[in-house]
Amino acid sequence: MVSRRDFLKIAGSAASTAAVSLVGGEAAASPLHLDPDRIGVLTDFTLCIGCRRCEWACAQQNELPFGPLESCDDQSVLAEMRRPNAERFTVVNRYEPSEGQAKPFDIKVQCMHCEHAPCVSACIVGALEKNPLGPVTYDAWKCIGCRYCMVACPFQIPAYEYDDNLTPRVMKCNLCEDRTLKEGRKPACVEICPQEAMVFGKRADLLDLAHDRIRNQPDRYHNEIYGEHSVGGTSWFFLADRPFTELDLPEVPDTSPAEVTEGIQHGIFRGFTGPIMLFGLMSVLMKSAGDKRKDEDKEDPHA
Repeated sequence: MVSRRDFLKIAGSAASTAAVSLVGGEAAASPLHLDPDRIGVLTDFTLCIGCRRCEWACAQQNELPFGPLESCDDQSVLAEMRRPNAERFTVVNRYEPSEGQAKPFDIKVQCMHCEHAPCVSACIVGALEKNPLGPVTYDAWKCIGCRYCMVACPFQIPAYEYDDNLTPRVMKCNLCEDRTLKEGRKPACVEICPQEAMVFGKRADLLDLAHDRIRNQPDRYHNEIYGEHSVGGTSWFFLADRPFTELDLPEVPDTSPAEVTEGIQHGIFRGFTGPIMLFGLMSVLMKSAGDKRKDEDKEDPHA
């Protein structure tokens, strides 16, 4: 049987462990320390011609259904606005020419890979993570299908495999993590673009490039870089010749919603995590002590 002294020692250790775990949990939930050389992509919509090659390359890279490259020549799909879904991590949408413009305006939409990603903050099991080098990635093995990430995303990007009843996943662009981080290559969509409408590189360098383009060609660009400050900053940026509100892109604050939600979460769990862990450990210890006493009683018939 566990003596009173041993029990108090173990209980003390359990309390210490719970306290350390609580502090560690709060530290882990704090904003990630991002690498100063983290990567990103700048998309210049003034150069996009709506060829949809980026859609095909993305599908090939992620083993998604699409069809041959020639199917991109079908422009009829551009007649309706589309959103990324479980089978399309990126889509191109077309807008009618604005006043003074002769050609339609095409834009590419995909995950923005937020610096302080709301989807990561909302995921209660760590299935979504912000890599310090830029991409927001997904681990299907950890996912429990709660879909909080879909609700949290201000850009409405994560999609769910509703047609898969056995192993549904949350689907989205991962910034071609294997290519960009492990092989040092461009994302598939960037590599295939015939107009070089997308530039891949270090986030800081891309921002400098975007500001240079606006400064050197003020008649060509609207004076805003979408993603520079949006929801605390993103790893994917947009340049356009018009206000982004005219392109159906969400109007988002300069601070991440995760800052608010994490403050609420920490306030709740700060008061409950430690006690819950402690009482859980104490219950295990009490059960262990009781089981041991029963075993000893069976061995000693005079007990």
